[in-house]
Amino acid sequence: MTPSHHRFAMTLAILFLAEAAALAIAPYDRHDWLLENVLTVVFAVVLVASYRHLPLSRISYTLIFLFLCLHEVGSHYTYAEVPYDAWAVALTGGSVNELLGWERNHFDRLTHFAYGLLLAYPLREVFLRVADVRGFWGYFLPLDFTMSTSMLYELVEWGAAEVFGGELGMAYLGTQGDVWDAHKDMALASLGAVLAMSLTVAVNVRLRRDFAREWAESLRVKHPLPRGEVSFARLWRMRKRD
Repeated sequence: MTPSHHRFAMTLAILFLAEAAALAIAPYDRHDWLLENVLTVVFAVVLVASYRHLPLSRISYTLIFLFLCLHEVGSHYTYAEVPYDAWAVALTGGSVNELLGWERNHFDRLTHFAYGLLLAYPLREVFLRVADVRGFWGYFLPLDFTMSTSMLYELVEWGAAEVFGGELGMAYLGTQGDVWDAHKDMALASLGAVLAMSLTVAVNVRLRRDFAREWAESLRVKHPLPRGEVSFARLWRMRKRD
């Protein structure tokens, strides 16, 4: 990894730590702030631990940085209380909610959408470099991972709300009275990932001459014989011989 790449990654890390430290001061709800940042700490530890053996591209680190910064804003205010509408009124004199006809705080929706939009590309990079996927699978698996982890996060929110209960549980769950909140959150994360992968496909179609060949090769059947019980039987015979 070049020194300039290292400096770039360190600069983003320092900027994020500075923002996180500033937003850690007097959050709207200290208990909710702690709960919201559990996964952030885990994610940061994984990034640091993998930095030496799997340094990501500048694009991926930038996208991750933007998502984490957005999340820190939500954790400071609690997602249902981020005053983006007041900020819009102060800056432009107009209300975003009135303009779009919104009756709830939609900062949580924005962050779920950003989860797919900003993290699908870094996930694609990991799949390409670790799992060595190619063609169709290099675009589908980041989308699939985004959708599955969005579902898992909604289950985590539900579990936390059940365990902690009361105002803390409701603040973390953040449904704001919408019975379809979890479904909409998952749909927006999926939409963000679809857009990110669609843009990536468009760029690769434009710049890569072997795009169609690689895509077709990735969908070709590599092993014509069925697996399942055939593989189990072969493994059982091998074990008996041993």
